Amino acid sequence: MPPVPADPGPQPGAPDRSGDYGAHGPDRGVHGPGRGVHGSDRGAGPGPSAPHGPAAPGQPAAQGRPGGGPLFRDERPGTAQPGVTETVVLRAIADDAAPAPAPGAQPHPGAPVHPAPPQSHRPAGQPHFVPSSHPGQETSVAAQPAPQPEPRKQRGGRNLQAAIGVGVGLGAVIVASLFVVKALFLVVVMAAVAVGVWELTSRLSERKEINAPVVPLVVGGVAMVATGYWSGVQWAAASLALTGLAVMVWRMAGPPENYLRDITAGVFTAFYVPFLATFVAMMLAADDGPQRIVLFLIVTICSDTGAYAVGYKFGRNKLAPTISPGKTREGLAGGIGLSMLAGAVLMQLIIDGGSWWQGLVLGGCAAVTATLGDLGESMIKRDLGIKDMGTLLPGHGGIMDRLDSLLPTAPVVWLLLAAFVGS
Repeated sequence: MPPVPADPGPQPGAPDRSGDYGAHGPDRGVHGPGRGVHGSDRGAGPGPSAPHGPAAPGQPAAQGRPGGGPLFRDERPGTAQPGVTETVVLRAIADDAAPAPAPGAQPHPGAPVHPAPPQSHRPAGQPHFVPSSHPGQETSVAAQPAPQPEPRKQRGGRNLQAAIGVGVGLGAVIVASLFVVKALFLVVVMAAVAVGVWELTSRLSERKEINAPVVPLVVGGVAMVATGYWSGVQWAAASLALTGLAVMVWRMAGPPENYLRDITAGVFTAFYVPFLATFVAMMLAADDGPQRIVLFLIVTICSDTGAYAVGYKFGRNKLAPTISPGKTREGLAGGIGLSMLAGAVLMQLIIDGGSWWQGLVLGGCAAVTATLGDLGESMIKRDLGIKDMGTLLPGHGGIMDRLDSLLPTAPVVWLLLAAFVGS
């Protein structure tokens, strides 16, 4: 094979085309067809570049940039010695190539490529954006409204201010009726009995479709309270029996379906509301009746208050979680203790012939029966699927929601007072 003559290099007078090695030059540009990164003749591997002519004797070959020309538009190509053969080593193109340098930067060839800074290093003054699962809906932190603190809920969902106001009003009515005209308090008891009967029968009808006769129950309840005050327990018991008979007769006007269910609910209502309230009227009938009513009310209220305060602060062990999850054994102990203390003080001070130890016994028994009465009505409301028996008293519910602990306590206090100091 005959030898291939070497490239004689640029001829004298020929135009200098060294400036054609730009980013898009035809020979050696980045995207040029001859020897660029994506050229068709040479790929990413090494290969000889075009000679520039022989080097001068005694001088080393001129070293140019990889690819034989500048890699960037703003870089002036150096003067290459003619007749020099260069070896070009091109970096392989990878999918995870580093991003292009920032505008205006002058990267040095062969310098290590630093990864882009994490997104948390944002430029100064740029707002921080909260990522979103929907692209394009990111929200700036500065644009988000500041979280508002949730309002503190009252215990049990009650309006505490309204409850206190109604309680003070009821206390004023009770005190005024007790110590001004004793019979006026009897009217208050009768009104409470009538409203309580109406609330209970209404909830039974709404939730269970139990139609207990309301008219004989209200009339019989008022009669029980009146006869108990003026004639004693025998006449009150007789009024209860007559009220039961009146319920049976009144219900006969309706269809026979569910007759037994309706009269059973009626007799229960007659016993639960008016008959138990009759013992309050019998306490009122004594010579020191107002003082006995005050003792009865205060020991019951102290039972509820002590149970609430101690249970809220120290309650850990549930008393009856399936009936009333808020009641605890520690609360029961606190209610009994405060009720016994109040009973001892009041029995010694305001009851004629009373002693402090009698007050301890009376207060302890009253606290137990008050708790049982509260649990009993909670069972009724859970069976009916309601929270309150009514809405007559803001912050308290209905009349029956206030009588739940008073009604079962009344016969116990009446019996103990009759045993200790007489009736």
